[in-house]
Amino acid sequence: MAHRRIDQLLANLGYCSRRDARAWVRDGRISVDGETATNSATKVDPSALLVNGEPLDHPDGLLLLLHKPIGLVCSHDTREGPSVYDLFPARWRARNPLLTSIGRLDKDTSGLLLITDQSQLVHRLTSPKHKVPKVYRATVDQDLDPSLVDLFASGTLQLEGEKTPCAPAQLEIVSTREARLTLIEGKYHQVRRMFGSQGWRVETLHRERFGELSLGELQPGEWHELALDCFDT
Repeated sequence: MAHRRIDQLLANLGYCSRRDARAWVRDGRISVDGETATNSATKVDPSALLVNGEPLDHPDGLLLLLHKPIGLVCSHDTREGPSVYDLFPARWRARNPLLTSIGRLDKDTSGLLLITDQSQLVHRLTSPKHKVPKVYRATVDQDLDPSLVDLFASGTLQLEGEKTPCAPAQLEIVSTREARLTLIEGKYHQVRRMFGSQGWRVETLHRERFGELSLGELQPGEWHELALDCFDT
């Protein structure tokens, strides 16, 4: 683990400002390798630093699997309304880099959402080259036509405003007005737009899986931690 300045480390992990970190050192609240720290500019191994006798909170980073409820946005802009980030501890919300979602689910969509402060992981898992399958369950406003299965799988469906057609997607008609759709890309509001382009309005939308991950027994608003290397192959 790379050595970092004490004040920078505490600020980036959401504990306090760098100015406050200097005060914490003066107050004897910080120790390194069992010794009370005396200089906030000292570079240390994060695993060796204690705050009030406690190890640092996830110094390597966070990766969280959230069951996103309907009604929350994936934004830090308070003008957009209640946010998924409000569900997490205040210290995590103060981290730098900020927590961010790996892809987004809109306000009216529920289901599996990954949250992290690791920008490289965000770029990797949202890159079209990675082709992580994502499974959605949708209910629509009228009876489904079996012809949609072949259309969505064809790789020829061109959405309005897009320069390239949608990649082939697997559609399974579960019941008269319910379907399961597997995508390997993430165009803006893609599921709703794919159905909408053919005259169907999506009434409810829920993401069941992201890659090999599923929600399990998580209830809306609940989350659990994942290992940062869970997507390594």
